[in-house]
Amino acid sequence: MIIGMFEQDFIAYIIFGLILNFVFSMMFGIYLSNNIGLNEMIRSKGDKEQPILVKLSLLVPFAKMFITLYRVSILQIYFLNKGHTHKEFWVYMTHNEK
Repeated sequence: MIIGMFEQDFIAYIIFGLILNFVFSMMFGIYLSNNIGLNEMIRSKGDKEQPILVKLSLLVPFAKMFITLYRVSILQIYFLNKGHTHKEFWVYMTHNEK
């Protein structure tokens, strides 16, 4: 047993969480590409790597989905409500802070 559930159930939760993350990530990507433009996103993309905790979150059910929803809330609360643009959010998400 893992975390009080059978291994099959735990793996099912992980797979369902990854599917939900894929759906939310696709919807968020479509939303950003509609507001920024695909060509502009490609031109302004940085080389920022995801932190190791984000990579390891694949092993925790629904963690990647919550990270995606956290990024959506950062976009809404910090950027759009303060008058910043979608492109400024994209640059923030894809460039290293130097």
